[in-house]
Amino acid sequence: MINIVFFGTPDIGLKSLEYLFNSDRINVQAVVTQPDKPAGRGHKITMSPIKRFALENNIPVFQPKSIRKEPEIMDALRKLEPDFFVTFAFGQILSQEVLDIPKYETINLHASLLPKYRGANPIQRVIIEGEKETGICTMITELALDAGAVCIKKPIKIPDDMTCEDLYEQISNDSPELIEETLIGIYENKLTPTPQCEDGVCFANKLNKEECKIDWAKSAVDIHNLIRGVYRCPSAYFTLNNKMIKVLKTEVVEKRQPETYYADFVPGTVVGKLKDGIEVLTGNGILKLITVKPEGKGEMRAIDWFHGVQGVKTL
Repeated sequence: MINIVFFGTPDIGLKSLEYLFNSDRINVQAVVTQPDKPAGRGHKITMSPIKRFALENNIPVFQPKSIRKEPEIMDALRKLEPDFFVTFAFGQILSQEVLDIPKYETINLHASLLPKYRGANPIQRVIIEGEKETGICTMITELALDAGAVCIKKPIKIPDDMTCEDLYEQISNDSPELIEETLIGIYENKLTPTPQCEDGVCFANKLNKEECKIDWAKSAVDIHNLIRGVYRCPSAYFTLNNKMIKVLKTEVVEKRQPETYYADFVPGTVVGKLKDGIEVLTGNGILKLITVKPEGKGEMRAIDWFHGVQGVKTL
């Protein structure tokens, strides 16, 4: 049996933990996850999905605030004598002292085709940037950010209507077998990790709220990609009458009029009202808004929302 400690926090890693726990080749000795945090409107203290699964299956759980600064937890992990650490969206940076604990390596699941989109938000960034393909990698963790040697890659196509939520789910589904294959391959000395090439390196930095604000002067395609890329997390938006309007679903449409027809309209002008949405002029092309969520209200059809703000011509 291959002994591992699984490091993870959000539900994207849950299927991988379940799969490894049920594997006849893997023994999950312990789980390391972030401390319980307030969540929801009531700010109720909530455990991570990873911790919940561990407790339900009698797997020991460690919850360091910062594992690099908690020697008692590191000592407990050393006593387990694991073959590997496996990290998947854990949420803390590991020190070299932590990385040196397992007999073999610390294996990380990264949600991009490295060396592209190293960093915190690869799932959202690849969609925002209009990429047609991304993927997942298992890699050897080292101190430099997502710079370790790559073990196995698996490409994932990105259709024009895929949202970050869709991609998140596909990555969650595709990761378990890749992690198991990596662990077995290294353990049996049948897999040789490949150092990353520095050509094509780019970073997926954390998103901020201002980036999610829609700029109608950008192209319809760029705005559509932003809306897909931050779908519900945290959502693209514009403001009208000092209210935030989140945009959840859109579609790029062809201009049905000559270019000169739009010459007197500024980007953000509503140029069409249809049964299934409103058409908005952008800096290049027209974007149909299909579903929105006005501040203080639930999701609704964009055309219904627009009928409720009569007299508005420009967003």
